[in-house]
Amino acid sequence: MEKNPITPAGATKLREELHHRKTVERPAIVNQVATARELGDLKENAEDHAARDKHGFNEGRIREIEDKLARIEVIDPSKLSGDRVAFGATVRLSNTDTNEEVRYQIVGLDEADIKQGTISITSPVARSLLGKSAGDEVKIRTPAGERSYEILEVEFK
Repeated sequence: MEKNPITPAGATKLREELHHRKTVERPAIVNQVATARELGDLKENAEDHAARDKHGFNEGRIREIEDKLARIEVIDPSKLSGDRVAFGATVRLSNTDTNEEVRYQIVGLDEADIKQGTISITSPVARSLLGKSAGDEVKIRTPAGERSYEILEVEFK
């Protein structure tokens, strides 16, 4: 069974979603199904079909989260150190063509959010950065084409 790295915050978020789905969503959906059944003919009952679909989605997501939680390996970036890019590192980069700076933290797949400055360890950008140090130049293939970045800083926090 392959372990999936995740930060403590990401693991907490998954556990909270699982708890919410089991204790809030599941009972609410069961009530919706019961209410829809009271409306009569189930073959032509749109409310029943919608409630069943919602129930199926919720139960599938619960199984998915439980599977993910069974395979996670929680890694706390604040307890790591070093000068090479690895899981949990926050990396400051400079585009060598435009001098535009960006900062990314490398996190697990389930907690990546580019708007928050986090990228998945499985992303092309993160894979290009892994093992590199400040001062290294990295070429990264993006949908917009190949870009070149200089690693300005690697830190674990």
